[in-house]
Amino acid sequence: MKVAFVGLGNMGGGMAANLVKAGHAVNAFDLSPEALTRARDNGCATFTSAREAVVGVDAVVSMLPNGKIVASVFENDILGHAPTGTILLDCSTIDVGTSRSVTAAAVAAGYEMVDAPVSGGIAAANGGTLTFMVGGTDAAIARAQPILAAMGKAVIHAGASGAGQAAKICNNMLLGASMIATCETFAMAEKLGLDLQTFYDISSKASGQNWSMTSYCPVPGVGPTTPADNDYQGGFATALMLKDLKLAMEAASLVDADVPMGLRAAELYEKFDAAGKGGLDFSAIIQTLKD
Repeated sequence: MKVAFVGLGNMGGGMAANLVKAGHAVNAFDLSPEALTRARDNGCATFTSAREAVVGVDAVVSMLPNGKIVASVFENDILGHAPTGTILLDCSTIDVGTSRSVTAAAVAAGYEMVDAPVSGGIAAANGGTLTFMVGGTDAAIARAQPILAAMGKAVIHAGASGAGQAAKICNNMLLGASMIATCETFAMAEKLGLDLQTFYDISSKASGQNWSMTSYCPVPGVGPTTPADNDYQGGFATALMLKDLKLAMEAASLVDADVPMGLRAAELYEKFDAAGKGGLDFSAIIQTLKD
């Protein structure tokens, strides 16, 4: 297939490269010259605008920073410029309302569209092992499946339009809260005099076991290799976790959901981000809990 890929940041760059590896012809666009250079090095054809990139394609994949940008790019550069009937896939993490309104506009203009936010981080984006949570009709998801499969290990139909975004923000609210709980537990274990590797060996096989501990341990030298072993560089930035938690708080407010742990996680990550730590992996919040 001929695929336009709009948004070649930390996640999108690797995703576009994996589409090329899978045999798709990729038209790539990003505002960053450096991102375009990397895309060319990975076998993509590059363009100076999204509008140019979507001409004559079979599919469009977007990976953009926020809902306002997604709405603008689709309204101004994709709808009416990509061939009618093109399958559209938005892999950005945005609010549910914007996702649904963009999809409605796309359908009205003669396109099929899915919202397909991802889980897995930069390493999974580069390695083609992302998990996609997808909202849309059965027909649209069937068309999107081969494109998503080229970039990930799992494609899960979450429900109708917007359900992918809803699943993503619920998942990341749980992740943010559980990471803080994991961090404070290791910080307390250390102050109680426990050897942290020994504590990991115990808790990872006991009822406290969780993904933040066993797959993404926030302690250097404990468990599998994680950003903690690289001074918390790479991985999933604190600023992005905060963005997702704010989306979760907005969604909770709209449906009157009681989320005290999610709210507290958002408050702690906001404080950590305000201290200039937004570029560090979100597990670096253990630094404040140890202090």
